[in-house]
Amino acid sequence: MPDSITIPGLERRLRVNSIFGIGRNYVAHAHELKNEVPKNPVIFIKPVTSIIYSGDNIQIPFQSQDVHYETELVVAIGKTGKNISLQNALNYVEGYGIGIDVTARDLQAQAKSKSLPWTVSKGFDTFAPISNFIPAGEVDDPQQLTFELEQNEEIKQRGDTSKMIFPVAHLISELSHFFTLNPGDLIFTGTPEGVGPIHSGDHLRATLCGKNVVLEVGVS
Repeated sequence: MPDSITIPGLERRLRVNSIFGIGRNYVAHAHELKNEVPKNPVIFIKPVTSIIYSGDNIQIPFQSQDVHYETELVVAIGKTGKNISLQNALNYVEGYGIGIDVTARDLQAQAKSKSLPWTVSKGFDTFAPISNFIPAGEVDDPQQLTFELEQNEEIKQRGDTSKMIFPVAHLISELSHFFTLNPGDLIFTGTPEGVGPIHSGDHLRATLCGKNVVLEVGVS
């Protein structure tokens, strides 16, 4: 894995390790895709090769005719932990950023219809754009954040982390009971309603409101 795949913006240099995605973590988003609201976090994994940064382009793969944006708060883990308690979970956070969980919706629908994993629909190269990150100490409460996405200068998504079904601390604790978390792990915490398709030539701008966190990518 190239050393250059790091988490930007943090004082401490962390190379991206595992990338965990959380599906259906906002009630309205679950409803817009006609999914049941989950009783436990829906967990999937994206490969490190899906990471890109501001100024890069999302590449639409030839295998899909319906690629969507999904804007999300992203959490960077700063230390190793296993079976982390809910009360101690936020102490494992190194920083916060914004990301786009790019999804080949048609391939995901095909997989879901056959009860197969979503990996292919989520894991193409360039399918995990991330912003710069800010230190965890600059966020008093990760459940009191808002974010938004503009597509070609039109606001398409607005998110409010207070509406998460499973808060950040819950996600960290839950993941750590299945996997050992390590420095450089990223958690894409789920998207609110308003997801939609992207096309070649689009410009996407995602921001963590009130923070100096911006992600701007093109589509090709």
